Amino acid sequence: MPVEFIGFIGSRNHSEIIPPSDPVVDPKHIETAAKIHENGGFDRALIAFHSNSPESILIAQHAASTAPDLGLLIAHRPGFNAPTIAARQFATLDHITRGRVAVHIITGGSDLELQADGDHTTKAQRYARTSEYLDIVRREWSETSPFDYKGKFYDVHGANSLVHPYREEGIPVYFGGSSEEAIEVAGKHADVYALWGETYEQVAETVARVRAAAAKHGRSPRFSLSLRPILAGTEEAAWARADHILEKASALQEKTGYVRAAEIPNEGSRRLLAAAAQGTRLDKRLWTGLAALTGAKGNSTSLVGTPEQVAEALIDYYRLGISTFLIRGFDPLLDAYEYGRDLIPLVRELVAEEDNRVLTRAA
Repeated sequence: MPVEFIGFIGSRNHSEIIPPSDPVVDPKHIETAAKIHENGGFDRALIAFHSNSPESILIAQHAASTAPDLGLLIAHRPGFNAPTIAARQFATLDHITRGRVAVHIITGGSDLELQADGDHTTKAQRYARTSEYLDIVRREWSETSPFDYKGKFYDVHGANSLVHPYREEGIPVYFGGSSEEAIEVAGKHADVYALWGETYEQVAETVARVRAAAAKHGRSPRFSLSLRPILAGTEEAAWARADHILEKASALQEKTGYVRAAEIPNEGSRRLLAAAAQGTRLDKRLWTGLAALTGAKGNSTSLVGTPEQVAEALIDYYRLGISTFLIRGFDPLLDAYEYGRDLIPLVRELVAEEDNRVLTRAA
């Protein structure tokens, strides 16, 4: 099956080893990142959303204007816009970009973060609301006659958008969240279910859970895995680089903001920390050092090795059902360039070989 690569475009140059600096919105950084990803063969780039971050749709629009062949994955939190308005916003941008928009739904696992935007719902309430929200968004995208919708959270009468997605197949919905509530909503709505970089065993378990939830609705989603590859010319040099990243991230924690919270609020982070508790190096080359340091604050596990070794590890995940890889580095611009030059072509080649072997065995 086709393999997809997604990168990451921040509003400025910032990571666990790069303290943020002004301006918070740096158009030159956005433009540079977009072009590096486009030239490197990435299919899309993720634009993140947090309760204190610049607006993801606007960052995505600027990136799209700079890199006319790069797809967008726009993180979006349901519940703060009316679903009908959000649907029209994404459909409008989809037309402006000629079908390059995808939406990454992040409901939010931290009560405290949601409260910063005035939302005092529980996690269970938020996921129930997300399900209704996506019901309405999809109808706004697809229906050509006015429709009504009445649920616990939304009561819509006569919704009728003049703008629909650019492509007949619509706008892909990616979905994140590892709790039981999240899995159920993902089964109903996700076109692509997104995991963080877990062990082979954890990934196989989650893929099975999501497929079972989706089967109830007659659906079969694809799967995405998020990792932070650390590459070097030799395996020894790659592990030395990982050690250096950990040392630097530890020294800069207060400046970068990647400080471990006293309480881990979301299931995805708890799963990464459960993996980290098994050891720093797992499976073939999964590294959990940063996850342990930061409390798995976001996408924080790595594959470490030469490009060839990391590509082979990615193929192992591909065999488990992963067909999208969201990869971003600790040095965002340089690492994206190196992924495009050294890693992505190798993985695409190995995927083609793997698919040919599967077809040959089936013949």
